[in-house]
Amino acid sequence: MTEPTPLPAPPLAVTMGEPAGIGGDITLTAYARRSGTAAGDRRLPPFFVIDSPERLEALAARLGVPATVREITAPEEALAVFPDALPVLRQDLPAAVEPGQPDPANGPAVVAAIERAVALTADGRAGGVVTNPINKAVLKQAGFRHPGHTEFLGELAGGATPVMMLACPGLRVVPVTVHLSLRAAVETLRRETIVEIGRLTAEGLRRNFAIARPRLAVAALNPHAGEGGVMGREEIEIIAPAVADLRALGIEAFGPAPADTLFHEAARTRYDAALCMTHDHALIPLKTIDFAGGVNVTLGLPFVRTSPDHGTAFDIAGTGAADDTSLCAALRMAGEMTTLRRTMPA
Repeated sequence: MTEPTPLPAPPLAVTMGEPAGIGGDITLTAYARRSGTAAGDRRLPPFFVIDSPERLEALAARLGVPATVREITAPEEALAVFPDALPVLRQDLPAAVEPGQPDPANGPAVVAAIERAVALTADGRAGGVVTNPINKAVLKQAGFRHPGHTEFLGELAGGATPVMMLACPGLRVVPVTVHLSLRAAVETLRRETIVEIGRLTAEGLRRNFAIARPRLAVAALNPHAGEGGVMGREEIEIIAPAVADLRALGIEAFGPAPADTLFHEAARTRYDAALCMTHDHALIPLKTIDFAGGVNVTLGLPFVRTSPDHGTAFDIAGTGAADDTSLCAALRMAGEMTTLRRTMPA
């Protein structure tokens, strides 16, 4: 008996992000350059954008990007439209958009685009969520109460614990504390938090990257891993016990490892992801290695979510100078993760 042909994966849902930023610029550019030669392959999985069709049409003309925009009324139309035009699911904006000049009046539409992308993915009508950059300060003026995308997505997923991973070829990093000041990050660091983040990271590596037995490096907080308590006791009292707990759960973990020796090329071959105690401990090495191509991945959610690893870049919005490399990497990674989830048991 002939096996039935599997149905094509649903298209990815791309959110508008901050409309005055570079989200529209890079989305249009990525779509316009979505194919290439074997030496410069830029093929992307099918996606649709939740945005204003009129805004994107005007922006394409302003940038001189050869991308045709076509409004769709449902995600199911995107697969047929994608080869010839960028599919756009309408999300109207209450205020006119000028690149580089954000207006908090558009904040509710930015949030609504995220909510719709998640809902469509949860219903199986979209394969995953790829979010364009938002500006937290602008959204806060509009009443947004979350520190960032990651925390908001956790709430939309019913209170799941989201884990922010940054990934590029050769390195994956996970900050244990994320959108906090350095002082607050140190004050709130807890053994049980490290264990939970490590557990979810290992699970995410298995489910989203097909790594059967993930290896975790756990970075120290203090210089030289505290030098036996001389430069701080967090390694002794918090981090080392957390590493022991992870091992007791059957997770291959080592540390606390001094952060200044954890990210050179030879060291990176020893682990699949590094848990870092603060935001910048994680992001500095990744952005140094691959500033343009890093991808923000949210683990711990019941759906796929990726994002470019950069901000709104108001200073170059609408100029044509924005680099779409990170968005393309985010789209490809989301497509790969979606395919893997469809073929692997939960």
